Amino acid sequence: MNWCYAAREGLAVRAVVQRVLQSGVEVNGQTVSQIDEGLLVYLSVGKRDSVGDAEFMAEKLVNLRIFADDDGRMNRSVLDVGGAILLVSNFTLHGDCRKGRRPSFDGAAEPDLAKELYEKVGKLIAEQGVAVEKGAFGEHMRISSVNDGPATFLLDSGESA
Repeated sequence: MNWCYAAREGLAVRAVVQRVLQSGVEVNGQTVSQIDEGLLVYLSVGKRDSVGDAEFMAEKLVNLRIFADDDGRMNRSVLDVGGAILLVSNFTLHGDCRKGRRPSFDGAAEPDLAKELYEKVGKLIAEQGVAVEKGAFGEHMRISSVNDGPATFLLDSGESA
């Protein structure tokens, strides 16, 4: 399944993952969360996603080997390095920009489902022993980060099918 098809059909929890030295979220000038070394994850839920997609994403985020080992190779996970994850809801990742000049968000989940699966991903990450901080679901946020590398990856639960 390719990325564009998944976006159009709303078939995948999707994430942009950045390896960071630090990251934080502000809402209305107030810091609501912050982490040091770890992952900044922008997460979007598609309209037909399920708990299975959330489980896939949480497992992938915790175990993705994108931190350097002693030889400088990407061989360690956020769990291995004792890092944290800053999880930020971002429905715009399901935006379809192929037609016209304005993105269509038809593939994005309705807020109730999106929040449920966003919270589920956070809970599942924490259950695996990784500290999780979150953005403010549904709020306008200011995100700051110091990307390490830069190392940025796209994950899509639709690729697991």
